[in-house]
Amino acid sequence: MRTERVSGNGQADRREPKVVVGAAIIANGRVLACARAAPPEVAGRWEFPGGKVEPGESETAALIRECAEELAVRVEIGQRVGRDVRMAHGRSVLRVYTARLLHGDQPKPLEHSELRWLSAAELDTVSWLPADAPIVAALRPLLLSDRSH
Repeated sequence: MRTERVSGNGQADRREPKVVVGAAIIANGRVLACARAAPPEVAGRWEFPGGKVEPGESETAALIRECAEELAVRVEIGQRVGRDVRMAHGRSVLRVYTARLLHGDQPKPLEHSELRWLSAAELDTVSWLPADAPIVAALRPLLLSDRSH
């Protein structure tokens, strides 16, 4: 997917969208959901932890960094979940990966107002951010089939 921007001379400038990564951290058949604390327009809505991939950083490295910053946990990144989700009018794309906690780490809500572990049956009990909602649907069968993480 590409976006086009018209430069000052009227030429279309093709750019790849910015990549935002999210971690579907799975343990014992449940996935970690995080309630946004800010900004006010999305506070209380639920998301997967993650953030922007920095220039020169791999998607996996970005996820490992974001999980450490947001939750104070070490994770191992697994497979992609679902498809690319367009965000910010096509300027960004969300890519979510499964992840598992390492070394007995337990997530702490450093940047979120609340954390919850949700089973497949509980996924619809929280109000997901629009970008995360398509991932939730793709995640449900993974939670039902894989309780080993």
